[in-house]
Amino acid sequence: MKRIFFFVLAALLAVTLFMGMVHAVLVVAHLSEPAATTVPGTTPARLWATTAAGLALFSVVIGGLAARRSNVRIGIGSGRRGAILALAAGLIAMVNAGLILAVANGGPGTGNGVVGAAGAFVLGLIAMAIGGVVLVRQQRRQP
Repeated sequence: MKRIFFFVLAALLAVTLFMGMVHAVLVVAHLSEPAATTVPGTTPARLWATTAAGLALFSVVIGGLAARRSNVRIGIGSGRRGAILALAAGLIAMVNAGLILAVANGGPGTGNGVVGAAGAFVLGLIAMAIGGVVLVRQQRRQP
């Protein structure tokens, strides 16, 4: 029972930290004020932001798998390719998110995709950090 409580508490902490970082990205980009009128439905900018967020989430998953593989000493591969893929995909997601935030002219609800772009920026940053840690760990193990 204590273990389940710990995992639920850790998940809530992670979600809270993620949302705080997304809000911080929106504040830094001066796009944190909600729109007076909202645009319903899918817009091209929202679709672009969703694609960037999907790529960033994919890179976090690949980075996590590479980190797990680098911890296992027995088996095929060391996780280096996954770490490099996580770094590259995270960087691409972060660049796309930065472009979306740069061209946006309104906050959440305007159809500019700023919330998805901020999420993609944070996830891309996390993926690059995971990939970098795995690569550094690989370098330390090499004789």
